[in-house]
Amino acid sequence: MAKELSTYFEIMLNKRPSRVKTASMINAREKDDINSLWREHETIKAGFKKIFDKKTFYGAKKPDFSYMDLKIKIAEKIFENCYFCERRCYVNRNTNTGFCGVLNSRIASEYLHIGEEAPLVPSHTIFFAGCNFKCIYCQNFDISQFPESGIEISEKSLSKIIDRRRREGSRNVNFVGGDPTPNLPFILKTMHLCNENIPVVWNSNFYMSKESMKLLDGFVDLYLTDFKYGPCSCAVELSGVSDYWNIVTRNHKMAKNACDMIIRHLVLPNHVECCSKPILKWIRDNLGKETVVNIMGQYRPVYKAQECKEIRGFPSHQEIQETINYAKRLGLLNII
Repeated sequence: MAKELSTYFEIMLNKRPSRVKTASMINAREKDDINSLWREHETIKAGFKKIFDKKTFYGAKKPDFSYMDLKIKIAEKIFENCYFCERRCYVNRNTNTGFCGVLNSRIASEYLHIGEEAPLVPSHTIFFAGCNFKCIYCQNFDISQFPESGIEISEKSLSKIIDRRRREGSRNVNFVGGDPTPNLPFILKTMHLCNENIPVVWNSNFYMSKESMKLLDGFVDLYLTDFKYGPCSCAVELSGVSDYWNIVTRNHKMAKNACDMIIRHLVLPNHVECCSKPILKWIRDNLGKETVVNIMGQYRPVYKAQECKEIRGFPSHQEIQETINYAKRLGLLNII
């Protein structure tokens, strides 16, 4: 596991600059139209890894317009015709909400969390209200399904909180929800204002658009993904999401090429054959045996789960153990 998360650990221990710090030191050419902005972005992205691996940006002077500024400007353009996730609502988020219901970013809570995976704790988790999924069993439904909950806070104020939490001992800043994706411009701006060097964890359902994945490349240091469903109708029935498998598998491949990753899979009752096993096999075949996978057995039938017969109970010990044993038979090496 240490090898798979090696870059994350180096940033966490301040042995190298984060991707945010690196991107903020790379000069970019400012453009006006979205197509020109994307061309500039993709040109820099192609050479980002080579620059990032030099680990030499401490003490350097920031350019007037950086790669981070470029990402922010593109995100602001998308915000006016929103397609941060693959629902692609194409609404102007300055005045309207899309499916997620998020108009202005609202923080439901933030604290040093000790309940995450061991390499992450204590993790400074920042929970955003609102989500682009409608999971009938959502464990955080009071946040995800009520985008008007929480409080509004400025990017500058949140950046100061993130810096303070880092000085208090946080290993990372962990953006979650709900889902962080509708808040991408806000998050980019916030991290650009932070002074401390800190790994960025993107804790998401992974239904981001391809464009969002490109913006996150060179920003996120560790993806904490939520891989829910196999190539079946479960995503539509339980979360109201179409084309789930194609989108989420594409995004996992993109994430694998971008930075470190931990994949979470929550075992649902009666979903081992249709979801758990296909997901684990796909991970082995497409991302490699070394991929870090957290097989989670803490499902609880909350929110509207009682309305669906197959998930109104708890997963059995046998189902959880069968999923873990299957992962081991596949040869997955980093099961946590």
